[in-house]
Amino acid sequence: MDVERITPRLWRWTGYHEEWKQDVGCVYFETRDGIVLIDPLIPPEESDRFLKTLDREVANQPVHVLVTIFWHTRSTAALVERYGARVWAPTMSRAAVARRVGAVSDAFRPGDTLPGGLEAFRTARRTEVVYWIPEHATLVPGDTLLGDENGGVRMCPESWLPGTIKHRDLAASLAPLLDLPIERILVSHGEPVLENGQAALAAALSAT
Repeated sequence: MDVERITPRLWRWTGYHEEWKQDVGCVYFETRDGIVLIDPLIPPEESDRFLKTLDREVANQPVHVLVTIFWHTRSTAALVERYGARVWAPTMSRAAVARRVGAVSDAFRPGDTLPGGLEAFRTARRTEVVYWIPEHATLVPGDTLLGDENGGVRMCPESWLPGTIKHRDLAASLAPLLDLPIERILVSHGEPVLENGQAALAAALSAT
């Protein structure tokens, strides 16, 4: 488990994913609406220590779990049981998320109001969204953008895209994000981008 403080109220942590056989990234965000957790995984290697810390941070505040795509429900069911967390999922993913966690309390479409002022943007994968945290100029993708091992990001392999969707289609769907003042990109897979996020995104989308 690795925990990184991005800003005083925004953190990224990693945990070992048994299926992927590697660490994956998750996001913790303290908001006026309570604690927001994006694609959370309780690190199996240090679950007790992680949960004790999270218990202290939650301290009876509302907990919201936001899912980028149904594959990333991860430890959501356990967090619902422990904290009574509300589960937020894109409408197109609602059924698939519900099968994995038992229920979705809040289904949304991009443009709907989300906890803490977060915003969701569509992607070429109809069941997946990218989250934007305006307060921290931070983008949180699920699987569409990955760390590229060179300090930037890259688009996911075309084999991850549905049907006839290609990189050019994914790039076109993500192009509206270039209008955002992105400083950071907190990816789920790979190393996060902690500065010059807009330039990193532009480079990834031009590589088609």
